[in-house]
Amino acid sequence: MFKKRLFTPGPTPVPERIMLKMANPIIHHRNPEFKEIFAELNENIKYLFQTKNDVLTLTSSGTGAMEAAVANVINENEKAIYVNGGKFGERWGHLLRVFGGIPLEIRKDWGIPPAKEEILDLIKENPEVVAVYLTHSETSSGTVTDVKEIAHEIRRISDALIIVDGITSIGAIELRMDDWDIDIVLTGSQKGLMIPPGLAFIAVSERAWKKINKTENRTYYLSLKKAKKALETGDTPWTPAITLIIGANEALKMIKKEGIENIWQRHSKLAEGIRTGIKALGLKLLSKSPSNAVTAVLMPDGIEFKKFNDALKYEFGITVAGGQENYKGKLFRISHLGYYDELDMISMISALEFALHKSGYKFEPACGVNAIQKFFLENL
Repeated sequence: MFKKRLFTPGPTPVPERIMLKMANPIIHHRNPEFKEIFAELNENIKYLFQTKNDVLTLTSSGTGAMEAAVANVINENEKAIYVNGGKFGERWGHLLRVFGGIPLEIRKDWGIPPAKEEILDLIKENPEVVAVYLTHSETSSGTVTDVKEIAHEIRRISDALIIVDGITSIGAIELRMDDWDIDIVLTGSQKGLMIPPGLAFIAVSERAWKKINKTENRTYYLSLKKAKKALETGDTPWTPAITLIIGANEALKMIKKEGIENIWQRHSKLAEGIRTGIKALGLKLLSKSPSNAVTAVLMPDGIEFKKFNDALKYEFGITVAGGQENYKGKLFRISHLGYYDELDMISMISALEFALHKSGYKFEPACGVNAIQKFFLENL
């Protein structure tokens, strides 16, 4: 028997306090008890996004919020820029095509974030662009993009909406929606919010609402206009995921108590600790701009991913995420997103050493554990 430990970038571990709250008997979503909880959530979640704007709650995965951010914003034949630097940045392009937009792609190798100049040059060539779609933390490659700087530069030359996939960055990496003048930011429940999958949250600026109100409505369930109208009376347009909303409200109380700046700092520390242990083992990262939410590690030469992953999962109880697309079988991804602390990271590196040893990889025993523990001792 062993304890199972989840180190995937979604779902992430759910705190016991939240699980207990969600285990209470179900309540009805149109009665005052639920509306009181929902009102509290709607106020607290603004803190998570660092915004004064309303944050809409959708019963969907994060991809539902991505679809809403396209379907409610882009009319047919309108141009929008997106960055394809991984599986999830690529998704913006798929959605733009589905809803009849004209996607202008900036393609980057996985692990390399876009340069602001690439985006600015494309806007100058296409001044009629109505939106720029960015991925703050590209989960497939463990790469973070400097959204703050890019947003600042876009705003100097264009009124195009700045729309950010914050699915694995919200609650992990600094993102200040209002201060950075971003128009739409979205996330999913099973990431930094520390609850099971099933909810998405999307924050919308006044500038974005002006565009949404002029856009032909081509969605029903994911209509942001309907969600906003319902929110004005403290309600949702459709039956929400009641239990998840109760859990999210409890998670937000935990987040506010710890403090968002402290949470960003904790994630930075855990990520640096993991990377210190990884490098001590002689392993290489995929990303040139590593994310504090997830670390993508290239498999060492001659080591079979399946054998390594089976040892991690079935002998040591550790679940990590594998690579996607061209990196399938060539890398693994370790999450440090959400409900984690230093001892979790030390356990992860320890299990990694066991699995690498079982897979035939040669290294100095305990070098990774020593490195990460020394890092945390020096950064108490």
